[in-house]
Amino acid sequence: MTATEPDETSIDSAVTDLGGGVWTIPVPIPDNPLGNTLVYVLESDRGPVLVDAGWDDPRSLAALTSGLTAMGTSLADVHGVIATHNHPDHHGLTYAVVEASGAWVAMHEADAAHVELINTSPRSRWLEHHLEVLRAAGAPQEALDALTSTRKASGVVSPRFRLATPDRNLVHGELADVAGRDVRIVWTPGHTPGHVCLFLEEGVGTGPDRAGRLLSGDHLLPGITPHIGLYDDTDEADPLGDFLASLAKVAAMPITEVLPAHQHIFTDAPTRVAEITALHEERLVALHARLAATPLTLWEIAVGMDWNRPWSELGVQNRQIALSEAAAHLRHLVKRGQAGAVSTDDPIRYGATA
Repeated sequence: MTATEPDETSIDSAVTDLGGGVWTIPVPIPDNPLGNTLVYVLESDRGPVLVDAGWDDPRSLAALTSGLTAMGTSLADVHGVIATHNHPDHHGLTYAVVEASGAWVAMHEADAAHVELINTSPRSRWLEHHLEVLRAAGAPQEALDALTSTRKASGVVSPRFRLATPDRNLVHGELADVAGRDVRIVWTPGHTPGHVCLFLEEGVGTGPDRAGRLLSGDHLLPGITPHIGLYDDTDEADPLGDFLASLAKVAAMPITEVLPAHQHIFTDAPTRVAEITALHEERLVALHARLAATPLTLWEIAVGMDWNRPWSELGVQNRQIALSEAAAHLRHLVKRGQAGAVSTDDPIRYGATA
């Protein structure tokens, strides 16, 4: 769920040389308002390294292939793929890239574990998991029926992507294997547990004060905010808290430009971080006020939150996403000591505690 709709006019439409051996290729996401994923290509001493690959679709593959050709290279020449995170508009096309080139694939271990789960779990388990989440949240029977009927109508019970298995780990603080370049890995959990940004250390000198450009993936975007959902059911999980801490980490870095995976390049990362942080704080304050007024189920919390479209206009999948984001905000209030369960009923109701 995003706070605002993307501005289509801000999305690049051609391969662009960003200087310093960095290029960007807009790879389309068919039938999606985001328009495309900005795939970045880093020139290296061993061949081009992609930062993300895009959505798994023939049109997307054609755009990536033609962009590489325009650069004077090819899909077969790709040396490696660094996935900022395991979402289909970033990692979906990696499989085809590896088939064409034999490139290595790098990802943070937390998201690599999710790749393994998707590749090995029975398809029927995904539907049952989502139904369990809806039941626990207090969703009405019509919501459960809508999810089941949607999956049956499509002929599948879960998404199935050809996900490339990472063969290298991205470790926070270390350099990625991009020969001839200093590409620092910055772990920024929140949007996913293993999301990473990549800091191109291009300034003079050494150490933490060395300036450069940040390949921010979905962590920091110029006009929208990434979905922050409760992706872990354990009591320790706090994705929104992780995201806010990751934003603060990025804001303190000597960033000259932010190269995001969607929309357009921008500067002044601290200001954008402050805007996103304020947005989530407003949502937390509003949720706390609602819980202080009356105990609510998670479903009721989600229905009453401010989304980019009215709840009645959200489809089955977007309601699932909204429910997950509502759960992340509730969990963060619980971690702050401002909310908690006020009943042991099924479904559980939550209220303000401070």
